[in-house]
Amino acid sequence: MSTQYFPQINASLNAAAGILICVGYFFITRRPRAIVPHAVCMIAAVICSAVFLGCYLYYHFHVGATRVSEAFPNVSTTLRWVYYIVLFPHLTLAMFVLPMIGVTIYHAARRNWPKHVKIAPWTFGMWLYVSVTGVIIYWMLYHLFPGIEQSAR
Repeated sequence: MSTQYFPQINASLNAAAGILICVGYFFITRRPRAIVPHAVCMIAAVICSAVFLGCYLYYHFHVGATRVSEAFPNVSTTLRWVYYIVLFPHLTLAMFVLPMIGVTIYHAARRNWPKHVKIAPWTFGMWLYVSVTGVIIYWMLYHLFPGIEQSAR
């Protein structure tokens, strides 16, 4: 399977997850009549994020990682630092949000609403940040720094 379109697919999945969790948040603020649409949006967001994770791991297993300094020798140090400032919190929060999503879903599935409501706002914020910065990182690598597609192969 060609990995050529995986970066665009991954960015699209991140964007879709971000939109779905925002729409899900909108619905839950309309409770009680919008609990089912909220749940549908959140389940769809989890599916998008799970497919993203699978595609991301598959892509990097087959292509590897690209060092920004090697891929873009002509990029200014300032732009590299901007990239790293976006990347490191993204990666850190991505590691924490995955188990938080699981715990949040677990409490919802068990109908343990007090615990679900307690953790859900934290999960929402982190998940939204990771989704949005995932798209920003894609944009930086593939559009702000032209040539990544050739250097990543």
